[in-house]
Amino acid sequence: MSQLPVRIARWSARHAWRAIAGWFAFVILCFGVGVTVGSHEATTEDYRVGEAGRAEAIAAAGGMQQRPTEQIIIHARSGPLDTAAAASAAQELTERMRKLPEVDGVAPPVRSKDGQVVRVSVVLNGPELDGKKNVVPLLAQTAKVRDGHPDLIVEETGSPSISKGVNDQRGKDLTLSERITLPVTLITLLIVFGSVVMAGVPLLLALSSITAALGLSMVASHVLPDPGVGTNMILLIGLAVGVDYTLFYLKREREERARAGGRLSSEALVELAAATAGRAIVVSGLAVIVSTATLYLATDVIFSSLATGTILVVTVAVVSSLTVLPALLVKIGHRTELRAAHRAARGKPVRAKRAEAETGRVFGALLRPAHKHPALTLCVSTLVMLALAAPALGLRLVDPGKDTFSRDIPAMQAYDRLTTAFPELLVKHVVVARSTPERAAQVQHALTDLGRRAQADPLFAEDAEPTVRTSADGRVSVLELAVPFPAPSAQSIESLDHIRKDYLPATVGRLSGVETGVSGDVARGRDYVDHENSKLPLVIGFLLLATFVMTVWAFRSVVIGLIGVALNLLSAGASLGLLVVFFQGTWAEDLLAFHSLGAIASRVPLFLFVILFGLSMDYQVFVVGRIHEAMRNGMSAREAVLDGISRSAKVVTSAAIVMVTVFGAFVALHLTEMKQMGFCLAVAVLLDAVVIRLLVLPSLLLLLGDRAWWPSRPARRAHAAVPTTGPLQNVG
Repeated sequence: MSQLPVRIARWSARHAWRAIAGWFAFVILCFGVGVTVGSHEATTEDYRVGEAGRAEAIAAAGGMQQRPTEQIIIHARSGPLDTAAAASAAQELTERMRKLPEVDGVAPPVRSKDGQVVRVSVVLNGPELDGKKNVVPLLAQTAKVRDGHPDLIVEETGSPSISKGVNDQRGKDLTLSERITLPVTLITLLIVFGSVVMAGVPLLLALSSITAALGLSMVASHVLPDPGVGTNMILLIGLAVGVDYTLFYLKREREERARAGGRLSSEALVELAAATAGRAIVVSGLAVIVSTATLYLATDVIFSSLATGTILVVTVAVVSSLTVLPALLVKIGHRTELRAAHRAARGKPVRAKRAEAETGRVFGALLRPAHKHPALTLCVSTLVMLALAAPALGLRLVDPGKDTFSRDIPAMQAYDRLTTAFPELLVKHVVVARSTPERAAQVQHALTDLGRRAQADPLFAEDAEPTVRTSADGRVSVLELAVPFPAPSAQSIESLDHIRKDYLPATVGRLSGVETGVSGDVARGRDYVDHENSKLPLVIGFLLLATFVMTVWAFRSVVIGLIGVALNLLSAGASLGLLVVFFQGTWAEDLLAFHSLGAIASRVPLFLFVILFGLSMDYQVFVVGRIHEAMRNGMSAREAVLDGISRSAKVVTSAAIVMVTVFGAFVALHLTEMKQMGFCLAVAVLLDAVVIRLLVLPSLLLLLGDRAWWPSRPARRAHAAVPTTGPLQNVG
């Protein structure tokens, strides 16, 4: 393993143009194959979990599954509704919709209780998740009716149009985030390198890695279906790690170039960088991959897609850093050497490349407390992190449904007006029962009894008459119960509990041999959160074990492994605590432009732990690797800690700025869940790079000394002179 990056770098350096051409051919091939085979999108069946999922499977078996439905509402622009004009618009709308091949049926118009709104329900053909693709012609027809009746407001909403609106908004948001992150990343790299060419290399490799990973993800979706979030993860993680890996390699190559003072060729310098930074990149990449793979244990289509996207883009980023990057550095180095030769030929002095100061005033000030007072610094910084983590004890989780989507989406504005006029459409609980055909009448009677009990309950809509539908074969019966409260509300959740714990056991549950279940938006959300909570201990347990094993394998130290796990938990806990402070309450709504859910999206904590543990290994491997290397070169444990931290401080902070920018840009998105993910990761990376790596880690290592490397201890050797000829040895 230790020699593999050197061997690859040596070949790339000696065959630079071949390596560069091969890399871009690989990128084009991956993307081309991906576009050719296309993506296999997740189906409704892939999302089913818990009792709600079981109920949906029963309903689908009888052809009673939920159908994609759109609601078109008609109301006056001002004043009372002109009933004749509304009836004319509804009639025209019905005729237009029935002609569309995407439409299965159109229900008769329904007037609201106050008579000011007319509603037309349109059922689409195809499965539920195909609605967002099939709804486009319906929206076009609605727009034509609206144009033909200027005195009326005609607008469309429903799960299909809302899903389309969310997708369109997400696309615009991602474009905005790219406009923010790319310039900031480029400026950061320009500050670090002071060269447009050198700053462009990390961006070039990151973007090409993202392109290749996008193509590979399309191929992978035929094995693990894509729910539509994999692309977001590839863009989010790809830019962060792609730039980071290249940054680590570039900084080491420049450091070796300055140290050599012109005595080594570009090929030799690339091999030196590969022996140290190259190995660190391989170990970091493997750590991210292993950590992220624990998401598969959640047995959830969304987390599986997130894991697949992350693993693919990290793998491609590692490959690009080991293969094409050495070739690019050699070509850039040759250009630098040629310019120096031309200057010498013209009798001009050649400017020697001086070693950069690794620790400036800012970093020196940050490191000084750990250097001077390690025990006090460790205690204070740890207590601060624990204080930041404390609010996480009050964490509440919720599955964000459509009620939480941005009101900038026209379909959501129409949804609010629809549910105000027809509150019984806010939530529907779907009770499903399956038995033998000869018991159909008995099951229908029990479901009717359940409906009467619910109607007498103030948590249910009293004006919505419960009706029982039965499949053609008489095996499956379905009862829909309306609730006039939003899906995330306590009333909706309580109404679900009444059905599951009281009404269902007292009615259909008394019938032997009848299989039952309750589904609907609220049931889906509750069961999904319960499913995630049940998997959380398993995923976190394997994550801690994987992080520990990877660290021990990398540094042959149990103590370093335990430190890595503890510090990752500390930074994850602190960021989760800040997430609760900012997003679970309402005080920061105007500051961060969001509407509080009163809780945290259920996927965020697990996502945070897994991704953060993987990304933290970047800094862990790079920083501890420099300390380990310093000890092998003859320094004492204390000297090695100070030398390693100071040498890595600038590059680690630069890498953190890139990551914080990438993740922080997601706070500007409209989707609350994405805001929470971006905020949490940005805060976690910032705390990890500054507090953990510059205060806690050096203080702890200084206090432990040689004991930090138990049971092994880096074999010390004298500083080796920089070779000028001959093969290079692995120095890392």
